[in-house]
Amino acid sequence: MRRTLLTIHLILALAAGAVITVLGVTGSIMAFEPEIDRLQHGALMNVAPSGRPHSLLEIGDAVRKIYPGERVDGFTVGATPADAFVVSVPRAQVYVDPYTLRVLGRRSNGGNWLASVHQIHLRLFTTTTWGRQVVRWSGVVLVVLLVSGLYLWWPTKRVRLTTGASPFRTWFDLHNTVGIFSLVFLLLLSLTGVFIGFDGAMVPLAYRLTGSTPSAQVSTRVTAAKGARQISPDRALEIARGALPGASPFNVSVVSPTAAYVVRSRFPEDRTPGGRSLVVIDSYTGRVMFAEGSRTAPGGRRVEILNRALHTGDIFGLPSKIVMSLASLMAPVQLVTGLMLWLRRKRR
Repeated sequence: MRRTLLTIHLILALAAGAVITVLGVTGSIMAFEPEIDRLQHGALMNVAPSGRPHSLLEIGDAVRKIYPGERVDGFTVGATPADAFVVSVPRAQVYVDPYTLRVLGRRSNGGNWLASVHQIHLRLFTTTTWGRQVVRWSGVVLVVLLVSGLYLWWPTKRVRLTTGASPFRTWFDLHNTVGIFSLVFLLLLSLTGVFIGFDGAMVPLAYRLTGSTPSAQVSTRVTAAKGARQISPDRALEIARGALPGASPFNVSVVSPTAAYVVRSRFPEDRTPGGRSLVVIDSYTGRVMFAEGSRTAPGGRRVEILNRALHTGDIFGLPSKIVMSLASLMAPVQLVTGLMLWLRRKRR
């Protein structure tokens, strides 16, 4: 059985090794995606706080003066007083100093290398469905490699690096030592990745296991009374803040005359940049049509949120990001050391 399992372990590693290496490298980068983005574009994202920020309406007008005829689709409020506000326009993001109304610059959507890294991690180098299929099944292979590797390691339980040993022994020790110390974190990454990859089956399973049901879908279409005027996006943020006490609204869509405001919020524990709480508001009456926070969402939804926070390392902030980034890099290290062991064994 041990010899058979070793053969399976080897074949799977050779078959999926290249994809797992790509996922490991891109995953380690994505753990620090917001931090890297800020380092690269600090001139756009950082401002000097001075007094009170201007209203979103005034910020939108400042953008329209620079880009006449441009449609404003939404606003993102800075997480700290030193953050620029972001105005969404078709195919781009415009950064504005909320204190001086100075337009700091414009970035195209998806036009940077971090966006490419993100897409490679999700679906390799293609926009077709086969790339996503390869990624999700590579995650399953990684789980099998980790479990079988633990079984193969168990009889010797070797965790040491021997000085002056032969090249084969050196690679063997590295493979075993790195593998056992990163096992728990790599297993966590791979299992949460499989959950995301097979979300069509895993999310309904989470609802069944928690005995919960998904929240009812709400329409974002609204009907205005004759002569009615839409409330401002600033007012929509205030309403959203009251709908989810303790959560900070940070993004609001600017709607068409027949659509509701959609406001995204985050609680202090929601460290993910996108937030996990949502409020839908009638853009004419201000009525809250739907409100779901990450704290009170159905059990299945909370499992889904927790899974993503574990996978990205957001759950405990910077410390967990560092751990998950390093663990992600250990996957290609394991594959390289395993490949060297195989080549040495063939040579012998």
